[in-house]
Amino acid sequence: MRSLPAFVQLVLLRVREFIREPEAVFWAIFFPVLLSVGLGIAFRNRPADVLQVAAASPAIARALAGDPGLFVETLDPADAREALRLGRVALVAEPGPNDTIAYRYDEANPEGRLARLLADAAVQRAAGRTDPVGATDVLVSEPGARYIDFFIPGLVGLGIMSNALWGLGFSIVDARRRKLTKRLMATPMPRLAYLGSYLAWRMMLLVIEVGVPVGFGVLAFGVPVRGSLAGLAAICALTSLTFSALGVLIASRARTVEGVSGLMNLAQVPMWILSGVFFSARRFPDAVQPIIHALPLTAAIDALRAHMLRGAGLAGVAPELGVLAAWLVISFALAMWLFRWR
Repeated sequence: MRSLPAFVQLVLLRVREFIREPEAVFWAIFFPVLLSVGLGIAFRNRPADVLQVAAASPAIARALAGDPGLFVETLDPADAREALRLGRVALVAEPGPNDTIAYRYDEANPEGRLARLLADAAVQRAAGRTDPVGATDVLVSEPGARYIDFFIPGLVGLGIMSNALWGLGFSIVDARRRKLTKRLMATPMPRLAYLGSYLAWRMMLLVIEVGVPVGFGVLAFGVPVRGSLAGLAAICALTSLTFSALGVLIASRARTVEGVSGLMNLAQVPMWILSGVFFSARRFPDAVQPIIHALPLTAAIDALRAHMLRGAGLAGVAPELGVLAAWLVISFALAMWLFRWR
């Protein structure tokens, strides 16, 4: 029990260090909100864009006007081609040989290809075409299927990883560089209390790291949390412990801030790219999928998305939790073995 007062004082030290660093407060609290606002607005649900097209004759213009997805300008052929060259319109429809219509557009431009499909459908309908099979549109906009719903769990996982790695790794190495750990080594404080204080501080900060982006997503964009709050807390706690242990491991032998910064970037940048924070990890080839799913950030984000968006319980995300637990045990065991006080 002698180590308990030292442990408590060390945890309070982590709190004071965090409060006295405005940059740390910004990245942990305000940056996730700003990022959520920017991406939530950029990828918000909105009506389909109306494409600008040019018609080289009034008859073609009247036919194209039948599609609400097209805004039609009637221009002479030279002006229409100039507008296409300058990017003012996505497509030019002009009379072709033998009573046909020629569509002039850039095949590499997605708007040009879409405008060609809409324009030709409008022309064919105006000429009396009837579809042999009738069709109706059922438009759906349900929370859980939007980009912001996909992004918020990824942002939570990314925030936990980044704050754990940088908060622990940088602080430990900085203390070692200033020879503070050498002085602590001369005290009766056990190594476990010193390293455990970092993990306890991470658990305290977790309420802010998770509560701010999730709460903001729910209030501002209606992001669903279909699983239980207790389950969400358990997933986030295991994620934080895992990356905290990894941060301690990375910092266990590093002697300089530059050295630990390089190691942390080496560890987290591949996960930024591969783990599906901003887009689905399924975009990568099948050959690398086993590696991607073995990464702790992938497991954390997959578990968060399954719990928040599908309502999966802890049993439903057991494989992902198993990956996180394995990284936690191995990382912390290696950190305890390799940790250097000097």
